[in-house]
Amino acid sequence: MAEARGGAMGPLVGAIDQGTSSTRFLVFNAKTAELLSYHQVEIQQKFPKEGWVEQDPKEILQSVYECVEKTCEKLKQLNVDIASIKAVGVCNQRETTVVWDKQTGEPLYNALVWLDLRTQSTVERLLKKIPGHNKSFFKNKTGLPLSTYFSAVKLCWLLDNVKEVRQAVQERRALFGTIDTWLIWSLTGGKNGGVHCTDVTNASRTMLFNIHSLEWDTELCKFFGIPMEILPKVRSSSEIYGLMKISLTLSSGALTGVPISGCLGDQSAALVGQMCFKDGQAKNTYGTGCFLLCNTGQKPAISEHGLLTTVAYKMGRDKPVYYALEGSVAIAGAVVRWLRDNLGIAKSSSEVEKLAAEVGTSYGCYFVPAFSGLYAPYWEPSARGIICGLTQFTNKNHIAFAALEAVCFQTREILDAMNKDCGIPLRQLQVDGGMTNNKILMQLQADILCIPVVKPSMPETTALGAAMAAGAAEGVGVWSLNPADFTAVTSERFEPQINPEESEYRYTRWKKAVQKSMGWETTEPQVDAAHNERRPRPIEQEFETEEEQNLCFLFWASGFSS
Repeated sequence: MAEARGGAMGPLVGAIDQGTSSTRFLVFNAKTAELLSYHQVEIQQKFPKEGWVEQDPKEILQSVYECVEKTCEKLKQLNVDIASIKAVGVCNQRETTVVWDKQTGEPLYNALVWLDLRTQSTVERLLKKIPGHNKSFFKNKTGLPLSTYFSAVKLCWLLDNVKEVRQAVQERRALFGTIDTWLIWSLTGGKNGGVHCTDVTNASRTMLFNIHSLEWDTELCKFFGIPMEILPKVRSSSEIYGLMKISLTLSSGALTGVPISGCLGDQSAALVGQMCFKDGQAKNTYGTGCFLLCNTGQKPAISEHGLLTTVAYKMGRDKPVYYALEGSVAIAGAVVRWLRDNLGIAKSSSEVEKLAAEVGTSYGCYFVPAFSGLYAPYWEPSARGIICGLTQFTNKNHIAFAALEAVCFQTREILDAMNKDCGIPLRQLQVDGGMTNNKILMQLQADILCIPVVKPSMPETTALGAAMAAGAAEGVGVWSLNPADFTAVTSERFEPQINPEESEYRYTRWKKAVQKSMGWETTEPQVDAAHNERRPRPIEQEFETEEEQNLCFLFWASGFSS
């Protein structure tokens, strides 16, 4: 990050990076792509029932205001003129669904997060309407399989189950949006003239958007029962959507009137920030989940191996649209958070790395973190997390190592699928995201893929992508997207250090564990009709005998002794 310095620095561009676990506001020098300052706030996730994941849209919005305010204060301390910020871009967790009242500006329900599984029964019901119950029936239009992952089924659930949402739709007060839409509408005035829009990358993750015509699809909306008037206007990823409105009494009040001119779903933003503008270039982002995207150029490629087809970016109203193949893994950084918050075997993410480093092996222990089912390449909602291969020797260090290894094995699975679809194997993997600070993880990834892993020294590529889109927009024009103008990127390189045979052996064992994780969850949960809640099954029902139950607990407990 840039050190304190006074004087003129040339134009700056801000980026709002709203992720699943945190919100950040970062400011870059448009000429050098140097990060000058940022502020970060962690976001609370709510788990009201098993498989349900929610966030408070107002908390998300407030976190954005706080990050913008704190970053502006830091810039002032660095003697940087906030008036030099010429544009702001937005990148966001995708698919997460918000419905709000346009008259009051109030959300009508918590945001349903992309990881949320409550819509499984909705998916089952919709599948019955499709010939042959084919999950991929809409893939030619949307690039996506029918899944709990995407916004359309979340919106269906809200309409079916939340009276306030239904009523607001009937009274034409309701607006729908993914997080980018909610933020842009709120930041450009909200109920007082806020701009209701999204970009092509976020729209392509709803299952309501035709990725060929780049329009909301009437037939899809009819199938899902979604009224089209609640949908935002779809724009390119780089154009002026509206102007910021912030109270002039705040330090960040100086941003009032600054255009919001870039918008990309977080994984598309990382693709842009990694400069993957050529057909065949790919990147892998390690955040709450793990997302491998490969630029396929101006024609969408439909995967035969469980990957998604998605819009990569459209850098201007009159610019061509580019597409990508994507491999999505639901749980990556979230597994480290689970070890910290749920099991309490570490106090911080860095401590998980330290625990893993102390043993350097999982000692035959394999962890499949299918907390939200399995995403690519399986798309298996019935899967649940398992830890197998436990012995009395297993301790928390081995489980920490197995958790990191799981992230790498999942990446190997989607990379194998991508190599099959593209026909040309990747020779190295470009990486970014918060987890890439973990050197053990990066070395493990190189070992398991048997190819080098390359990490840029400036890891904030997602926010950088949003800043590039904002700064390059027509009417702003402070950031050049000409490759000849890009500054050289320094990076750290991790070479494979184990032989391919050992890597293959471990990967084969992992795939065996994956098979054991499937089919755990039935589609019809036991429900207590009086309280309309899932009844947990008494633990003793899982075992044939009391002796078997006690033995299981003995082995489980011994696994966590140091």
